[in-house]
Amino acid sequence: MRLGFLALALAFTLGLSAFPGSPSAADPENTLYLDLKYGRVVIEMRPDLAPVHVARFKELTRQGFYDGLVFHRVIDGFMAQTGDPTGTGTGGSELPDIAEEFNPMPHLRGTVSMARSASPDSANSQFFIVFYPRFNLDDNYTNFGRVISNMAGVDAIQRGEPPANPTRILQASIAADNKPVPAMPTAPTADADISIDDLNA
Repeated sequence: MRLGFLALALAFTLGLSAFPGSPSAADPENTLYLDLKYGRVVIEMRPDLAPVHVARFKELTRQGFYDGLVFHRVIDGFMAQTGDPTGTGTGGSELPDIAEEFNPMPHLRGTVSMARSASPDSANSQFFIVFYPRFNLDDNYTNFGRVISNMAGVDAIQRGEPPANPTRILQASIAADNKPVPAMPTAPTADADISIDDLNA
Protein backbone atom coordinates (compact mmCIF):
# COMPACT_ATOMS: atom_id res chain seq x y z
CA MET A 1 0.00 0.00 0.00
CA ARG A 2 2.82 2.37 0.92
CA LEU A 3 4.68 1.60 -2.32
CA GLY A 4 1.53 2.26 -4.31
CA PHE A 5 1.10 5.66 -2.68
CA LEU A 6 4.74 6.57 -3.32
CA ALA A 7 4.37 5.58 -6.96
CA LEU A 8 1.28 7.79 -7.23
CA ALA A 9 3.12 10.73 -5.65
CA LEU A 10 6.11 10.20 -7.96
CA ALA A 11 3.82 10.20 -10.99
CA PHE A 12 2.38 13.57 -10.04
CA THR A 13 5.80 14.97 -9.19
CA LEU A 14 7.05 14.02 -12.65
CA GLY A 15 3.95 15.53 -14.22
CA LEU A 16 2.57 12.20 -15.44
CA SER A 17 -1.09 11.30 -15.58
CA ALA A 18 -1.81 9.13 -12.55
CA PHE A 19 -5.47 8.49 -13.27
CA PRO A 20 -6.94 6.75 -16.32
CA GLY A 21 -8.92 9.05 -18.54
CA SER A 22 -7.47 12.25 -17.10
CA PRO A 23 -7.80 15.24 -19.44
CA SER A 24 -4.85 16.33 -21.51
CA ALA A 25 -2.86 19.31 -20.24
CA ALA A 26 -3.40 20.73 -23.73
CA ASP A 27 -7.19 20.96 -23.21
CA PRO A 28 -7.67 24.74 -23.51
CA GLU A 29 -11.07 24.73 -21.81
CA ASN A 30 -9.47 23.34 -18.65
CA THR A 31 -6.19 25.22 -18.77
CA LEU A 32 -5.91 28.29 -16.56
CA TYR A 33 -3.48 31.16 -17.06
CA LEU A 34 -2.43 33.24 -14.05
CA ASP A 35 -0.46 36.25 -15.23
CA LEU A 36 1.85 37.57 -12.53
CA LYS A 37 4.66 40.09 -12.76
CA TYR A 38 6.90 37.00 -12.75
CA GLY A 39 5.33 35.70 -15.97
CA ARG A 40 2.45 33.46 -16.97
CA VAL A 41 1.72 30.51 -14.67
CA VAL A 42 -0.12 27.69 -16.44
CA ILE A 43 -2.46 25.45 -14.45
CA GLU A 44 -4.12 22.22 -15.58
CA MET A 45 -7.57 21.93 -14.02
CA ARG A 46 -9.17 18.54 -13.31
CA PRO A 47 -12.95 18.52 -13.89
CA ASP A 48 -12.83 14.72 -13.79
CA LEU A 49 -11.91 14.91 -10.10
CA ALA A 50 -13.60 18.12 -8.92
CA PRO A 51 -16.19 19.18 -11.52
CA VAL A 52 -18.07 21.68 -9.36
CA HIS A 53 -14.89 23.39 -8.15
CA VAL A 54 -13.50 23.66 -11.67
CA ALA A 55 -16.82 25.04 -12.94
CA ARG A 56 -16.85 27.65 -10.14
CA PHE A 57 -13.26 28.63 -10.85
CA LYS A 58 -13.93 29.04 -14.56
CA GLU A 59 -17.09 31.07 -13.87
CA LEU A 60 -15.26 33.50 -11.61
CA THR A 61 -12.28 33.70 -13.94
CA ARG A 62 -14.49 34.60 -16.89
CA GLN A 63 -16.16 37.30 -14.78
CA GLY A 64 -12.73 38.86 -14.20
CA PHE A 65 -13.14 38.24 -10.47
CA TYR A 66 -9.49 37.30 -9.85
CA ASP A 67 -7.93 40.13 -11.87
CA GLY A 68 -5.99 42.44 -9.57
CA LEU A 69 -6.39 40.35 -6.40
CA VAL A 70 -3.40 39.93 -4.10
CA PHE A 71 -1.84 36.82 -2.60
CA HIS A 72 -2.77 37.76 0.96
CA ARG A 73 -1.35 34.75 2.83
CA VAL A 74 1.96 33.29 1.67
CA ILE A 75 3.83 30.94 3.99
CA ASP A 76 7.34 29.91 3.00
CA GLY A 77 7.61 26.15 2.57
CA PHE A 78 3.83 25.76 2.58
CA MET A 79 1.59 27.66 0.16
CA ALA A 80 0.44 30.93 -1.46
CA GLN A 81 -3.24 31.86 -0.99
CA THR A 82 -5.37 34.33 -2.94
CA GLY A 83 -8.92 34.81 -4.22
CA ASP A 84 -10.24 37.23 -1.57
CA PRO A 85 -11.40 40.59 -2.94
CA THR A 86 -10.92 42.17 0.51
CA GLY A 87 -7.32 40.97 0.74
CA THR A 88 -7.87 39.96 4.37
CA GLY A 89 -8.58 36.24 4.05
CA THR A 90 -12.18 36.64 5.20
CA GLY A 91 -13.87 37.56 1.92
CA GLY A 92 -15.18 35.72 -1.10
CA SER A 93 -17.47 36.03 -4.09
CA GLU A 94 -21.21 36.70 -3.97
CA LEU A 95 -21.87 33.16 -5.20
CA PRO A 96 -22.96 30.49 -2.69
CA ASP A 97 -20.40 28.22 -1.06
CA ILE A 98 -19.87 24.81 -2.63
CA ALA A 99 -19.61 21.33 -1.13
CA GLU A 100 -16.31 19.49 -0.85
CA GLU A 101 -15.08 17.22 -3.63
CA PHE A 102 -12.21 15.47 -1.87
CA ASN A 103 -10.40 13.17 -4.30
CA PRO A 104 -7.35 10.87 -4.59
CA MET A 105 -5.02 13.52 -6.06
CA PRO A 106 -2.32 14.25 -3.43
CA HIS A 107 -1.18 17.73 -2.43
CA LEU A 108 2.27 17.93 -4.03
CA ARG A 109 4.44 20.79 -5.20
CA GLY A 110 2.34 22.87 -7.59
CA THR A 111 -1.03 21.55 -6.42
CA VAL A 112 -3.88 24.06 -6.72
CA SER A 113 -6.51 23.56 -4.03
CA MET A 114 -9.58 25.42 -2.80
CA ALA A 115 -9.40 27.19 0.56
CA ARG A 116 -12.26 26.96 3.00
CA SER A 117 -13.30 27.77 6.57
CA ALA A 118 -13.96 25.17 9.28
CA SER A 119 -16.78 23.56 7.34
CA PRO A 120 -15.70 21.18 4.53
CA ASP A 121 -18.55 22.64 2.45
CA SER A 122 -17.48 26.30 2.64
CA ALA A 123 -15.27 26.70 -0.45
CA ASN A 124 -16.13 29.82 -2.41
CA SER A 125 -13.43 31.74 -4.33
CA GLN A 126 -10.18 31.54 -2.37
CA PHE A 127 -7.55 29.05 -3.46
CA PHE A 128 -3.92 28.23 -2.76
CA ILE A 129 -0.90 26.81 -4.55
CA VAL A 130 1.34 24.43 -2.61
CA PHE A 131 5.11 25.03 -2.57
CA TYR A 132 6.03 21.59 -1.19
CA PRO A 133 4.14 18.32 -0.58
CA ARG A 134 1.58 18.50 2.23
CA PHE A 135 -0.15 15.16 2.49
CA ASN A 136 -2.01 16.21 5.64
CA LEU A 137 -4.18 18.35 3.34
CA ASP A 138 -5.37 15.29 1.41
CA ASP A 139 -9.05 14.52 2.05
CA ASN A 140 -9.33 17.86 3.87
CA TYR A 141 -9.18 20.31 0.96
CA THR A 142 -10.40 19.92 -2.60
CA ASN A 143 -7.47 19.63 -4.99
CA PHE A 144 -8.66 20.70 -8.44
CA GLY A 145 -5.50 21.30 -10.46
CA ARG A 146 -1.74 21.63 -10.66
CA VAL A 147 0.85 24.02 -12.06
CA ILE A 148 2.31 22.64 -15.29
CA SER A 149 4.42 25.64 -16.33
CA ASN A 150 6.34 28.44 -14.56
CA MET A 151 6.36 27.12 -11.00
CA ALA A 152 9.31 29.49 -10.60
CA GLY A 153 6.81 32.33 -10.93
CA VAL A 154 4.84 30.87 -8.02
CA ASP A 155 8.03 30.49 -5.97
CA ALA A 156 8.69 34.23 -6.46
CA ILE A 157 5.38 35.31 -4.86
CA GLN A 158 6.08 37.64 -1.92
CA ARG A 159 5.88 35.97 1.49
CA GLY A 160 3.94 37.22 4.50
CA GLU A 161 0.62 37.08 6.37
CA PRO A 162 -0.06 39.52 4.80
CA PRO A 163 3.01 40.36 2.71
CA ALA A 164 4.34 43.90 3.02
CA ASN A 165 4.34 44.23 -0.77
CA PRO A 166 1.88 41.56 -1.96
CA THR A 167 2.02 39.96 -5.40
CA ARG A 168 -1.07 40.56 -7.52
CA ILE A 169 -2.81 38.49 -10.15
CA LEU A 170 -2.57 40.79 -13.15
CA GLN A 171 -5.02 38.63 -15.08
CA ALA A 172 -6.60 35.20 -14.76
CA SER A 173 -7.96 33.64 -17.93
CA ILE A 174 -9.00 30.36 -19.53
CA ALA A 175 -6.75 29.30 -22.42
CA ALA A 176 -9.78 28.69 -24.67
CA ASP A 177 -10.68 32.39 -24.44
CA ASN A 178 -7.36 33.45 -26.02
CA LYS A 179 -6.89 36.54 -23.87
CA PRO A 180 -3.57 38.29 -24.60
CA VAL A 181 -0.88 38.50 -21.96
CA PRO A 182 -1.41 41.79 -20.10
CA ALA A 183 1.27 44.46 -20.03
CA MET A 184 3.74 43.68 -17.29
CA PRO A 185 4.39 46.42 -14.70
CA THR A 186 7.68 48.22 -15.21
CA ALA A 187 10.11 48.98 -12.44
CA PRO A 188 10.13 52.65 -11.43
CA THR A 189 13.03 54.63 -12.83
CA ALA A 190 15.14 56.93 -10.73
CA ASP A 191 14.46 60.64 -11.20
CA ALA A 192 17.15 62.36 -13.23
CA ASP A 193 19.32 64.85 -11.37
CA ILE A 194 18.04 68.40 -11.77
CA SER A 195 20.68 71.03 -12.37
CA ILE A 196 20.64 74.78 -11.74
CA ASP A 197 20.43 75.27 -15.50
CA ASP A 198 17.23 73.19 -15.60
CA LEU A 199 15.67 75.36 -12.88
CA ASN A 200 16.60 78.53 -14.72
CA ALA A 201 15.39 77.34 -18.12
